[in-house]
Amino acid sequence: QVQLVESGGGLVQAGGSLRLSCAASGSIFNINTMAWYRQAVGKQREWVSTITSGGSTRYADSVKGRFTISRDNAVKNTVYLQMNSLKPEDTAVYYCMLNIGLNNYWGQGTQVTVSS
Repeated sequence: QVQLVESGGGLVQAGGSLRLSCAASGSIFNINTMAWYRQAVGKQREWVSTITSGGSTRYADSVKGRFTISRDNAVKNTVYLQMNSLKPEDTAVYYCMLNIGLNNYWGQGTQVTVSS
């Protein structure tokens, strides 16, 4: 069994910052690709950012330059999302995803609300 737990969401004013964390546990034997997705009310879940096992990162255009994904190499399969210059349109439930082979595992999500 693999479990992911996100934390760090909350309410912030536009222009503010939040740092999300995601810790994976269970039957995980290697460092894997991890990603952040988000889903706003009434919208489909969308990809935000990815970090590979080698540390390569990618970002959606909507967050590029404002969000930074990173991982803690000392704690296997722990990933962070530093979100700066937040906008009301960043409001969503943010989900962490861990890829192992052909399987993707998801956390329960953490709410981020940005007020204008």
